[in-house]
Amino acid sequence: MTTATPPAGAPATTMTEETATVNEAETVTGRGTVEDAGEGTIEEATTTPAAGAAPARLIAGQADHDGKGREKEGGDGGWGKKGASPGRPSQALPSQQSLLARDGEEGDKTRPKSVEPNFAQSGALAAETNTLRGVVLKYNEPPEARKPVRNWRLYVFKGKEQVELFHVHRQSAYLFGRDRIVADIPVDHPSTSKQHAVLQFRQVVERNEFGDTKSLTKPFLIDLDSANGTMVNDETVPPSRFYELKSGDVLKFAFSTREYVLLVET
Repeated sequence: MTTATPPAGAPATTMTEETATVNEAETVTGRGTVEDAGEGTIEEATTTPAAGAAPARLIAGQADHDGKGREKEGGDGGWGKKGASPGRPSQALPSQQSLLARDGEEGDKTRPKSVEPNFAQSGALAAETNTLRGVVLKYNEPPEARKPVRNWRLYVFKGKEQVELFHVHRQSAYLFGRDRIVADIPVDHPSTSKQHAVLQFRQVVERNEFGDTKSLTKPFLIDLDSANGTMVNDETVPPSRFYELKSGDVLKFAFSTREYVLLVET
């Protein structure tokens, strides 16, 4: 700070470097505003005005512009570069970026994962092709199934009384069971299963002692994994296996007292 000593009789005036006169390039109006001012920040400059002088304002950032609405090189004024679009930012705002990132994460969580096609057999086709009157059958006939040539009959006895007779040579298989919708030979005792057992005629090849072969159609019985089993001549047959029958065999199902006698005409 420098203090000047005025001549004798003159009033003393103290001025600092910060309270220097406004740049000569600026024209101060009578109202104390600067003409041709830019959009820079206006700051009050504290001066000790002379008698009758209007207060001056110092415009910060004025030197960064050329007065024609363009920014000088290296300036930090508020006009922006020539040719730039002032109303549309070139990059997303921070709030937009956070929303996009959050939407992307939530989309990855909610988006269903791709599922590879499964060409394995589901069993639906087999169930559809092995359905009778809307009921899925537990049994499929084997390739060697044949309708018998000889006349086989099945006599049903309750005690010593014959109650029914079935001619079982008219088709290759007969289903025993409690479900009358699909059963060929109904068995109404509550201990029997809905699909209990099957009488199946099969073609088999026999070879004699001389090596000669011949084909025969014989009756077999198969238990369909019933709850209480199947018996032939009072012996329980193994489930899910063909058991060869002969003329005169007596069949019984579960706890029913009815007897089914298989005979062939000679």
